[in-house]
Amino acid sequence: MSALQWPLRTMVRCGERSRCYRETELKAELGLNEHHQNEVINYMRFARSKRGLRLKTVDSCFQDLKESRLVDETFTIDEVSEVLSGLQAVVHSEVESELINTAYTNVLLLRQLFSQAEKWYLKLQTDISELENRELLEQVAEFEKAEFTSSTKKAMNALDEKSELERALHDLQLDQGNQKDFIKAQDLSDLENTVAALKSEFQKTLSDKTENQKCLEESLATAKHDLLRVQEQLSMAEKELEKKFQQTAAYRNMKEILTKKNDQIKDLRKRLAK
Repeated sequence: MSALQWPLRTMVRCGERSRCYRETELKAELGLNEHHQNEVINYMRFARSKRGLRLKTVDSCFQDLKESRLVDETFTIDEVSEVLSGLQAVVHSEVESELINTAYTNVLLLRQLFSQAEKWYLKLQTDISELENRELLEQVAEFEKAEFTSSTKKAMNALDEKSELERALHDLQLDQGNQKDFIKAQDLSDLENTVAALKSEFQKTLSDKTENQKCLEESLATAKHDLLRVQEQLSMAEKELEKKFQQTAAYRNMKEILTKKNDQIKDLRKRLAK
C-alpha cells in the first residue's frame, strides 16, 4: 500500500458514510415538489429565527422586572397587583407587535406568490378554513420537527466527517514528510489527472443541466403565449360569427316575430288591466 492510499481511502470512507446517512435518513413531506419544499423550509427557518428573537424579548421583560422591582422582601397586595399590571402591559405590547408583524410578513409573502402567478395569467385561490385544520397544522409541526432535527444531525455528522478528514490529511502530511522517498511521481500524476477529469465532468454536467432548464423555460413560455393567441383568435371568430348571423334574413325574421309577440303581450296585459 503506497503512502497515499490509506489517507485517501479514509477520505473516501468518510464521504461514503455521509452520503449513506443522507440517503437513508427519513424525511417528512408536505406533498410539494423539491423546489417548493425548500422554499417552505427557508420560510420556516425565517419564522423560527423571528420567533426566537421575540421570545428572548419577552424573557427580558420578566428579567428586567426581577432586577428593577423585586428588590424588597415583602410586598402588599396593591404593590403585587401594580407589578403584574405593568408586566402584563409590556408583554401584551410585545405579543401584539409580533402578531401584527407576522400578519404583515405573511401578506408580503402572498404578494410575492400572486405577483409571480399574474405574470403567467394565473389566478390563485386560498382556503382560509384550511388555516385552522388541526390535522394539517400537526403535519406542519411534524415536518418542522423532522426537518430541523435532521438538519442538526446533518451538522453533527458533517463535523465528525470534517474531523476524520482532518486526521486523514494530517496523516497524509506526515507520510509525505517521513516517507517522501516512497511516494512515486506516477501516483501523484494519476491522482491529479483523476481530479481534473472529475472536475471537467462535473462542469459539463452542470452546463448541460443549465442549458436544458433554459430550453424548457423557453418552450413553456412559447406554449403559453401560443395558447393565449389561439384563445384571442377564437374569441374574435365567435364575435365575427355572431355578427354575420345577425345580418342573415332568418335572424331578422325571428327578431321581427319576437317584436310582434312582445307587442301582443303588452296589448293583452292592457286589456286584462281594464
